[in-house]
Amino acid sequence: MESVSLILWIVRTILILAVILAAFWVVRWMKGGQSKVLLTVSMKRQALVFLTVLATTGALSILIPMTSLEPETASPVIGLISAAWIMLSAWALTLISSALTGLVQSKYDIKSADNLGARQVHTQVRVLQRIIIVLIWLGAVAAILMQFERFRMLGGTLLASAGILSVLLGLSAQKTFGAILAGIQIALSHPINLDDVVIVEGEWGRIEEITFTYVVVKIWDMRRMVVPINYFTETPFQNWTKKSSEMLGSVQLHVDYSTPLAPLREELKRLCQSSGVLWNEKTCLLQVTDAGTESMTIRALMSSPDAPSAWDLRCLVREGLIGFLKLNYPECLPKHRVLVQEEKIKEIR
Repeated sequence: MESVSLILWIVRTILILAVILAAFWVVRWMKGGQSKVLLTVSMKRQALVFLTVLATTGALSILIPMTSLEPETASPVIGLISAAWIMLSAWALTLISSALTGLVQSKYDIKSADNLGARQVHTQVRVLQRIIIVLIWLGAVAAILMQFERFRMLGGTLLASAGILSVLLGLSAQKTFGAILAGIQIALSHPINLDDVVIVEGEWGRIEEITFTYVVVKIWDMRRMVVPINYFTETPFQNWTKKSSEMLGSVQLHVDYSTPLAPLREELKRLCQSSGVLWNEKTCLLQVTDAGTESMTIRALMSSPDAPSAWDLRCLVREGLIGFLKLNYPECLPKHRVLVQEEKIKEIR
């Protein structure tokens, strides 16, 4: 009997030394440069806390069986230790999913010019990660409840497929779970992606964050609009970068009928060519789009690689064409014509 106890003690000692060595190796790896791709500073802190709790739980798991505890005390203590191991397992899976998410996102640069594919991957990975984390902790809670006699039936119900189905069907009628389903739908069908340019409630902005229940839109003036995620599945909205980040920008000017169009077209071409990266060299047109009683409307149409560039190019072209008209053809600016007959002039005199 004593030899068996000695063997068990040796095994427990080896296990605790293995846990300590593994934790020491992980800490050294996190201090190196190879972990920068997988782990952020926040994740490294979480990992260090996790390793500390893991080492403590491992030591207690090895040492407590060696102590002589009363049966009434030993049973709940062992149950608590088992629950701690389940929580640590869920915690470890959460950290691993976060690290893998960071690894996948690092392979797709969302800051590149043509980033539609990268934005779709980032959106899908983030939403799926949240789904996985919810499932992990739901299973952990059910497993912990099964460690205790009073909650074993409840834990078994949560894990049973019929029980899970009944819970989901019951929650589906609630707005919260409806929002979660909308988040899953967005992750799969991609009506919006991270960094998409959208028009929501008359505001121009970019999709900054997508959660299960709401979406954060970063407005052009640095304000944030928080929109329920159901809005993007139930309400029409504009998505300027659904298929591509390229944009067409237009500038309209009201000019006199005597305005020569050929010099304006040459000036528009010069402005586009001198704008640098604002113009993607695809579209540069000037057309008369309307003819009123006193003036005609000309429209300059230019293409840009993205929405911010299109806005800047529109401002540049508008200022350039107005300046060109004022400098070279001031008589072509809009004017009101009044015809006064000579007989009426004599009557006035």
